[in-house]
Amino acid sequence: MTENHVSILGIDFINKPFHEVIDILTDSLDNKRKSFVVTANPEIAMYAHEHPDYKSIVQSADMVVPDGIGIVIASKILNTSIQERVAGFDLMVRLLELGNEKKWRIYLLGGKEETNKKAVANIASRYPQLQIVGSHHGFFDLKDGKVTDEINAGNPDIVFVALGFPRQEEWIVQNLPHFSKGLFIGVGGSIDVLAGEVKRAPLFWRKLNLEWFYRLVMQPTRWKRMLALPRFLVEVFKIKMSGKTN
Repeated sequence: MTENHVSILGIDFINKPFHEVIDILTDSLDNKRKSFVVTANPEIAMYAHEHPDYKSIVQSADMVVPDGIGIVIASKILNTSIQERVAGFDLMVRLLELGNEKKWRIYLLGGKEETNKKAVANIASRYPQLQIVGSHHGFFDLKDGKVTDEINAGNPDIVFVALGFPRQEEWIVQNLPHFSKGLFIGVGGSIDVLAGEVKRAPLFWRKLNLEWFYRLVMQPTRWKRMLALPRFLVEVFKIKMSGKTN
């Protein structure tokens, strides 16, 4: 681990501000390198902590970004403060904006069929210079090679994978060897927001780091998922008390 990373529950999170993360990814794209990015919130970190196979997948990523104020809080508890939260949705939007300028080729994988279509239509409308080379809903067998072949045929620069964790990261790791270039990034529920089916928290809530609470109010059925946060913080405090790093 370097000064540019912070280890939390055995996962090395990048410790750079949002604009520097974007610069790294842009450089990788401009140079046609292949990369795998995980946008990890406390729920993902906790799941990885409890499932060694998934943890290995996350650890294999080229970059893990701290998507969630809970990750930033955990880093402070461990006295290794992360500079800035890097929200997965913000990352996706900025990449779309840059893609519009640079005419990047993208592929959107995931979501319900209708949701996927709405997201594609909205992206095409907002970013007309972006080249959408294909899309596919998320209800398919992860071993289905037809999806991989279709993506390869489109030769995308970025593949946004919205299958939800752990499925999206599992798919990326299984299929990454079949591609010669491209940024592969799990974006989970971002596709629902881009499709207009879920509203993102207003800026006021985001500035207060209460986006998670806004989502809970708007989607009360998420309460079970939210239980991962206190469990995550309990594990972090255990590490703090033990003096270990993971």
